[in-house]
Amino acid sequence: MHGSGNSDLNKGLLKGLRNKGSAVEAEPASGAPLSGDRLTAIAAEFERSGSGWFWETDGRGNIVYLTAEIAELFGKSPEMLPHTLFSSLFLTDLGGDGSAPRNLSLLFGGRKTFAGLTVRAALEGSEVYWVLSGRPQFDAAGEFIGYRGSASDVSEVRKAENETSRLAEFDSLTGLSNRHRMQRKIDAMLTAFRAAKRVCAVMMIDLDRFKAVNDTFGHKAGDELLRQVSARIKRVFDTTAEIGRLGGDEFQVLLPDYDDRGRLGEIAKKVIAMVTQPYQLEEGRCMIGASVGIAIAPYDGVTSEEIVHSADIALYAAKNGGRGQFRFYSSELQSESHLRKVLESDLREALEAGQLAIEYQPIVSASTDKVIAMEALLRWYHPERGKIPPDVFIPIAEESNLILRIGEWVIRKACADAAGWPEEVRVCINLSEQQLIAEGLAHLVSNAITQAGIHPDRVEMELRESVHFSEGDATERELNAMRRLGVRLSLDDFGTGASSLGYLRRAPFETIKIDPSFLRGALREDSRNADLIGALVALAKALGMQTVAEGIEAMDELALVREKGVDLVQGFAYSPPIAADEVDEFLSGQGWEIKPSGPEKQRSERRKLYQKIHVIHEDHLYDVILRDLSRTGAMIQGLLDVPVGTQFVVDFGEGQLAIARVLRSHQDQQGVEFETELVEDGAGGLVTRNRVSPYALAAAGMPLAQLPPGQYPLAEQAGDQKMLTMPRFGVRNLKAKLEY
Repeated sequence: MHGSGNSDLNKGLLKGLRNKGSAVEAEPASGAPLSGDRLTAIAAEFERSGSGWFWETDGRGNIVYLTAEIAELFGKSPEMLPHTLFSSLFLTDLGGDGSAPRNLSLLFGGRKTFAGLTVRAALEGSEVYWVLSGRPQFDAAGEFIGYRGSASDVSEVRKAENETSRLAEFDSLTGLSNRHRMQRKIDAMLTAFRAAKRVCAVMMIDLDRFKAVNDTFGHKAGDELLRQVSARIKRVFDTTAEIGRLGGDEFQVLLPDYDDRGRLGEIAKKVIAMVTQPYQLEEGRCMIGASVGIAIAPYDGVTSEEIVHSADIALYAAKNGGRGQFRFYSSELQSESHLRKVLESDLREALEAGQLAIEYQPIVSASTDKVIAMEALLRWYHPERGKIPPDVFIPIAEESNLILRIGEWVIRKACADAAGWPEEVRVCINLSEQQLIAEGLAHLVSNAITQAGIHPDRVEMELRESVHFSEGDATERELNAMRRLGVRLSLDDFGTGASSLGYLRRAPFETIKIDPSFLRGALREDSRNADLIGALVALAKALGMQTVAEGIEAMDELALVREKGVDLVQGFAYSPPIAADEVDEFLSGQGWEIKPSGPEKQRSERRKLYQKIHVIHEDHLYDVILRDLSRTGAMIQGLLDVPVGTQFVVDFGEGQLAIARVLRSHQDQQGVEFETELVEDGAGGLVTRNRVSPYALAAAGMPLAQLPPGQYPLAEQAGDQKMLTMPRFGVRNLKAKLEY
């Protein structure tokens, strides 16, 4: 194996290697031919130097000769070599396409001389590359008997090339795909999936409050935070997902064969929950959040530009909705963006114009039904648009920093109103994160209390669990300053974010409010929410805090929270929010006690709507009005005397079709039950879990206006581009389309 006794072999190898590209040129430039001994010595010296090595195979590709050092590298004894294929020494995934061994086999099969073929050694834990050269050998009769060749090590060069390629494709900070690679992956996937009529989702993730951490702790801490965020995001997704960092604090995820919006919504919630958990950096502990936008091809676009743009619009809507949310793309988001700009302009004038008001909702003792507190709830009555929902205008106020001016007015007005109430009743005021990080909040609260002439312990400040604060920062200082004033502190939406015992310890809360989401489905046999409510109550009692259950509407919900030991209750079972000028009369008239009333049993949460939709029955398409909507059913209006048990296909638009059955019918109103429950859209709305593919809709003749931007060959073949005639499909046929 070390060259002894191989004089004839080395002579043959040297002779065979007299070709362009070989590692050794055996012919002397001048003078007499080399003797056999000198040839052997030169070959052995060449092998020992590490500059290159020799190889030879038989006609079947098995190894006849291999330089001893290389044989030892692979752990091959002389007895093993004749039974080892030369091609088995190399990996099959060089360059990611398996081209090197395949090319080697083709070259051997074609019996052609070759040079400059790069291969990677099949050595576990090592990255070794060689450049191979070889020449076919024939016997006296012209029969092919194998190959002889040489190789030289190019590992360092190849590693440098690989690193350059990696840097061009991957983010150097996190190791995730970079913007260029994600763009290429999305282009390639959409092209392939369009032909196969497959689906894929694009998820955009943007970090909330990252800039504050970066500014406070510095860029080094910001980089470490991004690395930790990346590691958490990777844990959420399986190996089929392509995850990239586009730059700054923005991430992108490509999910092949995903269009189930229920599943995608759960994934988005998990991303938000994972990112929201506290981080430990060298510079200190911090918390951030995340917002997620989701678009699905081909429903929301068929090209990479369209689908990424749709995901961006959904992300923008999620951030404007209050952050820490996810949104699916819909065509309505385009108009929402325009409406938001209009409302922001109008909100700047609303305070001076007297359009803002405060309503109050009672908070009642669960054991005595006695009114303990009133929560101040901000309302906006727009002169043209009517009552603007708080979940619409409050995020606008927070994003535009109008919340500071509006928040000051609310604090002063609520304290002044509370001065006219009995001493036993306190007022609860919600605080935004912008108010907490601004200097002077405690001074403002103190001044408002003094002007109103009320005792500080009658004022309770509520902050959401999503509010970020860390030890020693401005938020903690303001909270401690208010606590020294004697103001009570309450933690809202408890159990939905990233609270910890340390979080509760740093801010001495008197009250925690259990989020209404824990009540939804808590009475179902398969739900663990009731146990979670009990655990939260036990935690609060251990820390000496009161608990408030929000959103109580039904008697069975009230019985549940009483059983679990909740101290205080708030919800429509006792009272809706009432106008400020009615509070005095309400409190005195009720004698500080309210008897609960409402439905006996919890039912699916319904959203009041007034929306024009279509229903399809047998051969007909009807216009109806959607009056209210829940996960499991809806109330529609517009059809007369429909028999109970009738099946419809409800068309919500944009490919959202739901099979429904009539449960109740009275004159022109029908209560229908969906065959498949709807899922959350991330903004308090509901959507169908799946949609009918735009290709199927186009083939079925649906209006092209309902299709997302893009080219649909099936639709173009059908004829008129402005409006295609709806064929006469019955429920059974459309049900097949849903399954498609």
